[in-house]
Amino acid sequence: MADLETLRRRLTEAEAALHDLQTGKRKVSVSRNGTSIGYANSASDIANLKSYITDLKAQISRASGQGVGRRVIRNYF
Repeated sequence: MADLETLRRRLTEAEAALHDLQTGKRKVSVSRNGTSIGYANSASDIANLKSYITDLKAQISRASGQGVGRRVIRNYF
């Protein structure tokens, strides 16, 4: 897993790319695991980019200790 600063930089880059797509830019690229990945202004690419952003946020949460130990609590009666 990448360090926290790298994850935050990737998140900033991905969120900026999503903003560009949603405001009319036709194509953007994001560096992911050392590879540049292109996204077009299509519903599936926007969904993929949002999924990547969600994944980055989860990784940041785990790396900063915020996501550790959380689970569903069920009440049984």
